[in-house]
Amino acid sequence: MSFFSITKTIVASLFKKPETIAVSELAGHVKPRTRGHIAIAIGDCIYCGACARRCPTKAIEVTKAESTWTIERFRCIQCGCCVEVCPKKCLRMETAQTDAAFEKGKDVFTNA
Repeated sequence: MSFFSITKTIVASLFKKPETIAVSELAGHVKPRTRGHIAIAIGDCIYCGACARRCPTKAIEVTKAESTWTIERFRCIQCGCCVEVCPKKCLRMETAQTDAAFEKGKDVFTNA
């Protein structure tokens, strides 16, 4: 009895469209209010540290003496608090997702 019911399911699925959407079909499609990741225009940064002080997860580190701005992407929750408080408006929320990382690390930006 169960053989016939599963055969019916198999034959029916041969002639139907897939139930899921392929990832390649979604590439480039971003919903309007998507929060992707924090991006910085490092040339405009004055290394004041306001973003680091405002970050609730302490994902951002700013070293004024060395002129470095560092973000730990695995710790960042994309809340946008740092973007709101930046006096030079050099931080922004990008809608595109970041590339996959294979190990934890920090993204270090320097004004060299």
